[in-house]
Amino acid sequence: MLLNNLVPVIMKFKKLLGPAIWISVLFMGSAFNALAQKQKTINLLSKENAPQWRGYGAETLPPGWVISNNMLWVDNDKINEKVNDVSYKGSRDIIFSGQEFEYFELTIDWKIGKGGNSGIFYHVKEGYGGPSNISPEYQLIDDENYARMHSNLKDYNAQFGAKNPEQLQDWQKTGADYAMHPADERKKVLHPAGSWNTTKIVVAPGRVEHWLNGVKIVSFNPDSEDWQARKKAGKWAKSTNYGTFKTGYIGLQYHGSSLWFRNIKIKPLK
Repeated sequence: MLLNNLVPVIMKFKKLLGPAIWISVLFMGSAFNALAQKQKTINLLSKENAPQWRGYGAETLPPGWVISNNMLWVDNDKINEKVNDVSYKGSRDIIFSGQEFEYFELTIDWKIGKGGNSGIFYHVKEGYGGPSNISPEYQLIDDENYARMHSNLKDYNAQFGAKNPEQLQDWQKTGADYAMHPADERKKVLHPAGSWNTTKIVVAPGRVEHWLNGVKIVSFNPDSEDWQARKKAGKWAKSTNYGTFKTGYIGLQYHGSSLWFRNIKIKPLK
């Protein structure tokens, strides 16, 4: 009954506006609907999207990675058991291959094993060895225990001239834009290994933000002279392709530890 009553009103409104204006109204409505649809939050672990996760350069998830109970996780013991499995071709890092993203807001809950190390990549492109060679990374690591449990950290950091190479450097700690922009340790609230944390990454025109447990801890302009100077002065000095892609896949790093991810959601911003 309500719909029938509205029809005469709509027809009268259409007549008053005239054909040209009416078409404009319809066009604007369609454009608004298209924009709203494009900005809709996407659950990357939904029933429809979960099968789109696979290894970097592979057709399936690497051995050890599992999607179950609305969670994406990797059992380090199972990966070690399968390390010589020649049937799997591809990286141990994984990507969401369902869609490439340019500007977005990504949120993800995660926890990591004691002494663990991982990362969240964006603007990932395949064909370059691995995401870490070319893609910006939101660092995930056990700040408290990693250095104590990994003696090889000293040799790794020594090559960059670190004053205390046996310690995690500020650009290596959780929340950092890895090897580029350290997190603000004064603001950072990091729950310990084995506990859930929530990360948000915002990538917008001229602005990238890293959030941890509701607090913004990194902000920078990826198109600035400062960004270029940091790249030339640090780890990526000889990595020509690092940070050059402005669209690409979302990726998660396997770096020798057990990991758990849930509530992986992304909202395109353009």
